[in-house]
Amino acid sequence: MADQDNGQQKSGGAYQVLARKYRPQNFDDLIGHGPMVKTLKNAFAANRIAHAYILTGVRGVGKTTTARILARALNYVGPNGEDNGPQIDMAAEGLHCKAIAESRHPDVMEMDAASRTGVGDIRELIEGVRYAPVEARYKVYIIDEVHMLSTAAFNALLKTLEEPPPHVKFIFATTEIRKLPVTVLSRCQRFDLRRIDPELLTDHLASIAEKENVKVDRDGLWMIARAAEGSVRDALSILDQAMVQHAAQGEDIVSAEMIRDMLGLADRASVWALLEAAMKGDAKTALENFRSQYDAGAEPAQILRDLLDLTHLLTRIKAAGPEAAAHGPAGEADAERAKAMASGLEMNALTRVWSLLMKGLTETQMAPDAAASGEMALIRLCFAADLPTPDEALKALKKKTDSVGGQASAPSSGQSERAPVHASANASGPERPSAQVIDINPPMSQRPADSNVWLRSFNDVARLAGEKRDAKLRTELESYVHVVSFREGKIELRLNDDAPGDLANRLTQRLKEWTGKAWVVLVTSEHEGEETLRDVRTREVMEHPMVLKAMELFPGAEVTAIRDTQNEIAPAPDEAEEDAPVDPDDDAVAEAIAARKETGKA
Repeated sequence: MADQDNGQQKSGGAYQVLARKYRPQNFDDLIGHGPMVKTLKNAFAANRIAHAYILTGVRGVGKTTTARILARALNYVGPNGEDNGPQIDMAAEGLHCKAIAESRHPDVMEMDAASRTGVGDIRELIEGVRYAPVEARYKVYIIDEVHMLSTAAFNALLKTLEEPPPHVKFIFATTEIRKLPVTVLSRCQRFDLRRIDPELLTDHLASIAEKENVKVDRDGLWMIARAAEGSVRDALSILDQAMVQHAAQGEDIVSAEMIRDMLGLADRASVWALLEAAMKGDAKTALENFRSQYDAGAEPAQILRDLLDLTHLLTRIKAAGPEAAAHGPAGEADAERAKAMASGLEMNALTRVWSLLMKGLTETQMAPDAAASGEMALIRLCFAADLPTPDEALKALKKKTDSVGGQASAPSSGQSERAPVHASANASGPERPSAQVIDINPPMSQRPADSNVWLRSFNDVARLAGEKRDAKLRTELESYVHVVSFREGKIELRLNDDAPGDLANRLTQRLKEWTGKAWVVLVTSEHEGEETLRDVRTREVMEHPMVLKAMELFPGAEVTAIRDTQNEIAPAPDEAEEDAPVDPDDDAVAEAIAARKETGKA
């Protein structure tokens, strides 16, 4: 039929766009839907043909076309009148094929649910279901965009859909499968028409260009396939537009540059150069490259999308090996360059680039000045290139803390053992006894037998709770207690409103068990007391220069958790049994670790 249409055009008929001119006429013409065709072929061969089908997929993948081909197969009668029942193989045009393809057969009714959504339209359909077909074997009802039907219309259709007469078949098509009631889905055989693979779509476009006697650069066809996002109709529409430009300019070939300019795409080599400059932190080169592409007609959002494509390709190579390079956005064209670039990058850096680009793309799509937003995204990306990865930042923070902690003196009684701070929050105020104590955490193997000698600050009490495997108590001490005063044998404190009512009693009992001496724990509400250990730790981390720098480079970012990683480091062999500090999140973890120690596996 494509040849017939072509002949009509040459004889002076109205121009027909490529999407209609090369619409598939049988299952052999469909591309990218092999699993569906195989299933239908087996069903027809076994005479197990369902009474209702539903076709779903994005726009332009062939839902309506497939519905018409299926209607032809159900009513296929050979050109000479031979009737062998429904046929998948329709090499020759049958008696009903042309009328069905042109939507004028009396027994194949097409209904657009977008314009006929009411229950009255469905009642009209149901009335016609009772009557036998006029010419064909089956009466076939094709309802396009079926999700647009009203709830009342769906309810009116359900009974007929479940038990239709033997001469009726339903074929539904929709782009929004999730909007269909489950009661409808359960009564239909469902086929998901996938997006067409870019390589397959490129080959299809090349064959159509050859039939049209137009030469198109292969790279240009690839750009069209990518821009179509798996939609054959969109790809043919873009190819149609490219051919019009080619005819107007009188060129011998439709070049990739012409298609790139038409689509507003960025030059591929320039995108690679832009990504390399950004990864090196060369903001000047990156901005010049971006502005050059923008001046040439590339959209800022499209440039960022191309950067995301390359970042995804590099990440795939890091995760799955060099062989994954062949499956990138441009196939083998980018493979070698991607392999070389991926070898010099770390996975953490690539995932960070992906996050920054995604945030930048969202901002660019919403910003009043897309170019300025794109440049800001690139600037953030360039300056983040020198930023350490999270694990590097933690190591550096720990190293700095350890180096300063050995020289620190006179910390406050509420001070965290992980990060050093000044001796007191109020230097002008009277010093408390705890402010004169050096807060050190020596290994248990080096401590005297009398443990209470080392309880010189409330920080030591919380640490001791952790060492005694009482994770719940330690968490409560760090989160709910504001120390008013501390001296050996007596603690005065204020509790948060969320603190358990028995916290002070349990602390008194545990201190007596652990130290062998009676301790006095007084709860007061007259004094505010110091910050909780958790608040101190959070403040110290948030005020750390490295964290401040990270927050500056990632505007809008939020710190959702602060995790102490010191206790995750394995102890030295001579301290493995008795000096393995634990900071578990719950009692179950503590019990599991204790059990492993008892069996000699910790």
